[in-house]
Amino acid sequence: MNKPTKTFIGIDPDVDKSGVAFLSGNNLRLQNLKFFELFDYFKTLKKKGYNPVIYVECGFLNKSNWHKSTGKSAAFNAKIGERTGANFETAKKIVEMCEYLKLEHYKIKPTRKKINNDFFKNLTGLKIRTNQEQRDAYMLIHGR
Repeated sequence: MNKPTKTFIGIDPDVDKSGVAFLSGNNLRLQNLKFFELFDYFKTLKKKGYNPVIYVECGFLNKSNWHKSTGKSAAFNAKIGERTGANFETAKKIVEMCEYLKLEHYKIKPTRKKINNDFFKNLTGLKIRTNQEQRDAYMLIHGR
């Protein structure tokens, strides 16, 4: 089985399930994986001889990470901060996972705006339904 020379993986970290985009040649797969499913996925890729280049969205690289909704309660804003911090920690752990498995990886500062499913379909030619995490993961590797 011939493996393409370049395989790219984009990851949009999330506490519950991270969006994962896998691109190898013309083969694009989108998934949502729990943390240890992602670990198993990486180990399987390595075992099969793939040497992916991984791009992890790292929101903690943004200068300000204060997420306050005006007109909302302090408890509401605290919950947003809690989820944001948990997602930041997930990103840090995914980077640590890449280091542990000796996978080439890059921490990417989020700069792009969110894209909708119709825009994604036009961009990729895929006619499947996707979620925001999968689209964000793909945008990390688009054009590489």
